Amino acid sequence: MAYQGNTGSLPQVPVYHIGMQSGHNAVYPAPVNHGSEAPPPYTLPPAPMLIPTPGRPAGCPPGLEYLTQIDQLLVHQRVELAEMVIGWEMNNAYTVKNSIGQQVFVATEENDIFTMQACGPARPFTIHLHDNMGQEVLTLTRPLRCTLCCFPCCLQELEVQSPPGNPIGYVEQNWHPVLPKFTVLNEMRMPQLIIKGPCCDCRCMSDVIFEVMSLDEAAVVGQISKQWSGFIQEGFTDADNFGISFPMDLDVKIKAVMLGACFLIDFMFFETKPQHNE
Repeated sequence: MAYQGNTGSLPQVPVYHIGMQSGHNAVYPAPVNHGSEAPPPYTLPPAPMLIPTPGRPAGCPPGLEYLTQIDQLLVHQRVELAEMVIGWEMNNAYTVKNSIGQQVFVATEENDIFTMQACGPARPFTIHLHDNMGQEVLTLTRPLRCTLCCFPCCLQELEVQSPPGNPIGYVEQNWHPVLPKFTVLNEMRMPQLIIKGPCCDCRCMSDVIFEVMSLDEAAVVGQISKQWSGFIQEGFTDADNFGISFPMDLDVKIKAVMLGACFLIDFMFFETKPQHNE
């Protein structure tokens, strides 16, 4: 028997489609003709605009991208109150900043108490540099070497790793009877730059400049300067401030090695307290 019920038009159920419209996502119903104009489609609020993160340049170790955009760094050593009071060597800590004082890295020395007291500023060390997210981006390693210039076969050296375990460059001391000199080398131990300091590292009321030069020493391309910190800090602590400048287009790995050279220079020439020099 055929169905004899209401044969009029059945109620229409709106059907919703999720699709893309130009510039935003929208959820809107399919048009249904009820004899009146359909309501406007519902539009989701726009997503907030995010600043795009620049991609890492080719050959740049992870975490060192910011170094590609700058030509200066400031290194401030933290004052250790315990070191001032009891006179014992403590693990050094530094803050690395850009030219306007914004923190870029935090550097902390890893050492044991016996090595620090027995070897003093000549001690071997490992320094870890972390970015503002807490990621270790640089590791600096200094082996135990002789500090007397009369032994040219056992001079100072620093290895720079980024990421940790992957060497990207070295700093080697050059033998010279008067001047402090260093060679900056890449990961293949090929010389890239020369660092030459003054014959006297006198710190009295003036900066001490270590010039960064081309291999033939004909052009000065940057510098590492130990900055005068005032009578109180200079007289009672071994906490130092440094400025580093280099060409903007210098290989980012060599920039990192120059930063490592700053720490080696600090330990070799400026770590001893003034009262210990008397």
